[in-house]
Amino acid sequence: MNEAWTWRPLRELTIRGATWNPRADPRPSIRYIDVSAVSRDELRIVSEATYSAGNAPSRARKIVESGDTIFATVRPTLRRIAQIPESLDGEIVSTAFCVLRPDRHAIDADFLYFATQLESVMEGIAAMESGASYPAVRDVDVLDQVVPLPPLPEQREIAAALNTIRTASLHQAQCEANATALKRAAMRELFTHGLRGEAQKETEIGPVPASWELSTLGTLCESTDSVNLRSEADRVIKYVDVSSISRDYLCIETTPRFILKEAPGRARKRILTEDVIFATVRPTLLRVAVVPDELDNQICSTAFCVLRRDSKISVHNFIYYVVQRDQFVQQLAEIETGASYPAVTDRMVKEQVVPVPSLEEQREIIAILDAIDRKIDLHRRKRAVLDDLFKTLLHKLMTGEIRVGDSASSSLVQLI
Repeated sequence: MNEAWTWRPLRELTIRGATWNPRADPRPSIRYIDVSAVSRDELRIVSEATYSAGNAPSRARKIVESGDTIFATVRPTLRRIAQIPESLDGEIVSTAFCVLRPDRHAIDADFLYFATQLESVMEGIAAMESGASYPAVRDVDVLDQVVPLPPLPEQREIAAALNTIRTASLHQAQCEANATALKRAAMRELFTHGLRGEAQKETEIGPVPASWELSTLGTLCESTDSVNLRSEADRVIKYVDVSSISRDYLCIETTPRFILKEAPGRARKRILTEDVIFATVRPTLLRVAVVPDELDNQICSTAFCVLRRDSKISVHNFIYYVVQRDQFVQQLAEIETGASYPAVTDRMVKEQVVPVPSLEEQREIIAILDAIDRKIDLHRRKRAVLDDLFKTLLHKLMTGEIRVGDSASSSLVQLI
């Protein structure tokens, strides 16, 4: 670390904030930030609640100012950290936050926000956690953490570089959200009106184009099979459990390997390339994915309904999209059983009525939805690259390993 830098505890770099007393400060209403209002992915405030002073939560006590950093002290390793924007200047946050108000003579507000994200800070706070079922730390535990402190001009340069990457990442996140919203709207339009501009007919699942058929999902599928434990017992398999599916991305993310005879008891259903697997436990959470080539002839949990298309009736990915429709999920919500562990059976899934256009129109619809999914994936991958770049620069700039303006940092920033 540069000789001009020091390490200082946060308590020496911050100013104590004020608390709100509803009796002494009877505001007509407050805008309140709870821990749940902070996005763990974006590290910013994404929601707020308005209360009359008399109905405010008992935790609504800490007054914040623009530029403050708030750090959640309940389950702190979840990294619910945010900076207060100008729009929330003077508003109220939960006592479950440690409010870090920068002493602007010592530390830049943005630099402080980024410093709290350092691994060394997170590790120090994690070491102070207490409470097995409700882990938490005290404000003093946060304030005791030490951070690197370069001179103010260099702090501002570092913060500006990190903000450049963060802004680009947030832009990609917004583009992804916009594309996801477009997909939902497109699915509603395509499966209700089709692509031919034809008249609609009313059906038990709502309006659909007049030329479309209605069919049970199972009619679109071929039969599937399970593993043979006698002949395949010693086979090494890749196993897809319900937890393997990303609800955000609707794809298979993790596949642990097992010798089949030692695999979990639910590891019984054979899956092939292009199969669609639909989780039957808590079906409204929509854990669905297409089996990729690398998982051909592998094994999934019995908690999935395996949907293998009949190529004479449905095209590639048609089933994948038709089960993502809000209407389909709602149909399952109305018949799921079990209050604490809601589920449906394979039979119940396959008995659901779905709209079926001609093969040609299926292909056209799927081409549109596949294009939107590719756009979503593009923004997702761009954001992942930016997030990795941010983590690298956060560590290297904050520790002085590289400096703003160095060839190394310039090369990294130019990747944006």
